[in-house]
Amino acid sequence: MADLASIVKAYDIRGVVPDQLDEGVAESVGAAFVKVTGASTIVTLHDMRSSSEPLADAFGRGAAAAGADVLAGGLGSTDMLYYASGDLGVPGAMITASHNPAQYNGIKLCRAGAKPVGIETGLKDIQDLAERPLAPAPKPGTVTRIDLLSGYADHLRKLVDISGIRPLKVVVDAGNGMAGLTVPKVFDGLPLTLVPLYFELDGTFPNHEANPIDPANLRDLQRAVLDQHADLGLAFDGDADRCFVVDERGEIVSPSVITALIATRELAHEPGATVIHNLITSRAVPEIILEHGGVPVRTRVGHSFIKAKMAEYGAVFGGEHSGHFYFRDFWFADSGMLAALHVLAALGSQTPGSQTPGSQTPGFQSDETLSQLLAEFSRYFATGEINSEVADQAAATALVKAAFASRPGVSTDELDGLTVSAATWWFNLRPSNTEPLLRLNAEAETQATMAAVRDEVLGLVREPGIVRSCASPGGRPPGTPRRRNILCRSTAGSWTSWPARNATRRCAPTRPPASSSAPAPPAPWPTPSATTSPSSWLKRPGVPARPRERQPGRLERGGVRPGGGPA
Repeated sequence: MADLASIVKAYDIRGVVPDQLDEGVAESVGAAFVKVTGASTIVTLHDMRSSSEPLADAFGRGAAAAGADVLAGGLGSTDMLYYASGDLGVPGAMITASHNPAQYNGIKLCRAGAKPVGIETGLKDIQDLAERPLAPAPKPGTVTRIDLLSGYADHLRKLVDISGIRPLKVVVDAGNGMAGLTVPKVFDGLPLTLVPLYFELDGTFPNHEANPIDPANLRDLQRAVLDQHADLGLAFDGDADRCFVVDERGEIVSPSVITALIATRELAHEPGATVIHNLITSRAVPEIILEHGGVPVRTRVGHSFIKAKMAEYGAVFGGEHSGHFYFRDFWFADSGMLAALHVLAALGSQTPGSQTPGSQTPGFQSDETLSQLLAEFSRYFATGEINSEVADQAAATALVKAAFASRPGVSTDELDGLTVSAATWWFNLRPSNTEPLLRLNAEAETQATMAAVRDEVLGLVREPGIVRSCASPGGRPPGTPRRRNILCRSTAGSWTSWPARNATRRCAPTRPPASSSAPAPPAPWPTPSATTSPSSWLKRPGVPARPRERQPGRLERGGVRPGGGPA
């Protein structure tokens, strides 16, 4: 039997096809899934990769051999699986590797009601059973083909009704992933002019990776929004469970800003409700939740943690900086499409919650742009996620903690990695579960303070003997040499050298080459204290929400802004 240890991850199964994951493995996992869940009926869907349909069929055969009836939904998105599991009340499996390259595939699993299956909630038991022979059930189950797309689209449109909004022009980049199937159905008949990019289902991803957290994969969308004079752009990942937003100026909107926007809409319908956010979302998120009468609850990074907290508190909504958005009315599961509908509703009606289209509310304009609408939610300067490959994660983290913990006005916690907070800045340093990486996220009231905090932490993390190399969000880019004593510039996950070249993720030396025309990295700042900036984090109602959280450089019409994005 197969050894699944190398492909069973914290939240799903993922590996290279067929070397690590083939039809035999999928069939064994299908049988084990039925045994662990005790299901009499399950539902399956799969994405557009060439290996996905055969793997879904094999998973179904294994489940049927174990005695369960299988409802085979065919092509679909991961949030369509959650819809099916919730609406039908049965466990489900989605065959997908999300944004991973074409040679990969995987299996995402959930119990009835879209409850997650992770390593601590059944996935390890499934692995153990799948690695040994299982006797077939006395009576095998049946396999029935069903259509889930129409019901999925109707359900989402009932949750967020945008049929009455003003007409909007929206560019959608499906990245050749499953949004190419779901978006036309969900948007059909709505007051939207849809400009599609890469809607052809193609698991080889011929245009760019279906991974919108990397700004390099949003360039085409940014350019199309400007060229088409669109109101906004939407980008989905391969299995369409994550959504990223680009405003009318071609600027990428932070998922923290979208979290804050959707939170205000949900709180307008349910004052006093709880909203979950993970610990690397902007500090603006809990501020805004409080300002709108909600209760913010902070959690670890990872969907299993945020879903558990949502269920524990009965939270109405939850958001992550990775572009995952969770809704109580969607079985506490995440849906990029539902988040997109909220953004369209907010822009089209110009007020949190429901409003008669065309009506005027103080502070809102009927033709307000997305950037104007979101200005109040974008308050601080952020680094984005900066990855450092280190030889000893614990030693590097301990070094950083020792350097900051005793400073006046500074507090630390270890909910997820190390979080260090002061009045005007904070940072989180947490280890990767699968790679020798430390991930840094930092935020401050001013760019200077953010740069000072960032540079000091990276200087400690990358001490000789600790640092191994710099790493991009997806690992060290092919062909990038390992180096020591280096500093990478990052903006919301992007990696640029001096000068930036078309958002190519690169590591750069601490000082730019002599031929570089782009600005040098900032000179060393004084060691940041707890009061680097005199103003308070908490913004009072009515006070302009500035400065904005730093975003990747805006595309001017016709190309990339010289020098790329800011630090």
